[in-house]
Amino acid sequence: MKVLSVVGNRPQFIKSGPVTAALREAGIKEVGLHTGQHWDRGLSDVFYEELRLPEPRYRLDLHTADASAMRPRIAEALAREQPDWTLVFGDTNSTLAGAEAAGDAGVPVAHVEAGLRSGDLSMPEEHNRIAVDAAAALLLCPDERSRDTLLGEGVPGRIDVVGDVMRDALDLFLPIATRTPPLYSKPYAVLTLHRAANTEPDRLRRIVSEVNATGWTFVFPVHPRTQRVLDEHAIRPAPTLQTIPPLGYLEMLSLVAGASRVVTDSGGLQKEAYWLGIPCITLRPSTEWVDTVRVGANTLVDPEDPHELGSALAKAEFPADARQLYGDGHAAERVAASLAAHG
Repeated sequence: MKVLSVVGNRPQFIKSGPVTAALREAGIKEVGLHTGQHWDRGLSDVFYEELRLPEPRYRLDLHTADASAMRPRIAEALAREQPDWTLVFGDTNSTLAGAEAAGDAGVPVAHVEAGLRSGDLSMPEEHNRIAVDAAAALLLCPDERSRDTLLGEGVPGRIDVVGDVMRDALDLFLPIATRTPPLYSKPYAVLTLHRAANTEPDRLRRIVSEVNATGWTFVFPVHPRTQRVLDEHAIRPAPTLQTIPPLGYLEMLSLVAGASRVVTDSGGLQKEAYWLGIPCITLRPSTEWVDTVRVGANTLVDPEDPHELGSALAKAEFPADARQLYGDGHAAERVAASLAAHG
C-alpha cells in the first residue's frame, strides 16, 4: 500500500511526525508532499530537522496559501505516484488542495482531524473542514463528538475515531523538550497571533493595546505575517510584551510548559495547553475544540472587542477534575491500522 501525505504548514508537520512513524511500522509506504504554504525556515525546515521527519519527495515551494495554485502541482504528483490513499491533515488550504486534487484524480482521501466544527462560517478553516469531510472516503476523528457531527451531516465516507495525533507528538517530544533549562525563569504568559482576521491592522492594534494594558508579562513568538503588520503600522508592544522570532516545536513546547497562561488564536495551542494543564484564553469568538471551553480550561475572548482579556487572565484556572480529551497518545497507530483495513 502507498499513501501520499500532503502537508504545508507548521501544525501539519507536527501531526505528520507520529503518523509517518506508524505508517512505517505498519509496512505502508509513504510519499511526502510539502506544498510550501509555510516556507519561512522558522515555520517549516526547523520542524523537519527537530522532529527528524523524512525529506518530502515533493517540495512544491509555492510560497502561497492559494489552494488553486497548489492543486495542479499536487495532481502531477498523484499522477506520477498512483497512491492508494491521499492523506490530508487539519483544515488549511493545503488540506483542501490535497483533497480536491485527489478527488479529481480518483484517489480516495483520508482526513486526519475530521469532524471538527467551530460553527463560525466567517473562518475559511471552517469551510475547508466541511468541504474536505464531504469529499473524504475515510474520516479519522479525534473524538466521539466529531463522529456525531459527521453522522449528523450525513457524510458518505467511513468514520473511525482514532484520537488526536498531536497528543502522540506531545507525549513523544515533551520529555526531550523539557530536558534543557526553561527559556524564561520569571512568571510569564505565552501569546501567539497568526490568523488572518486577527492580523488586520486595526484589530491587531486593539489586541496589542489590550495585552499591553493587562500589565502581565508575555513572551510573544511572532509569526512572520504578524511581524509585517506590526512593523508596517507602527504597532508597539509594551516592554512587558517580549517579542521573539518563531520557535521550533521543542522550544515552543518548553515555553508553553513553563507558562502560567496561554493566550492564542491557534487551534493546536488550545489542545497543547490543555494537555499540559495550562489555562488558555483563546482570542476568537468560537473554537472547534469546544470541550476545552466546556470543562472550564479555555476561555473565549472576542478579538473584535478584547476588553475582557484582563479579567479572563485573572480568573483563568485549570480545573482540578479535567478529564482526558482527544485521545490517549496512540492515534497514529489507529490511523495506520484504519488505512490498512480499508485500503
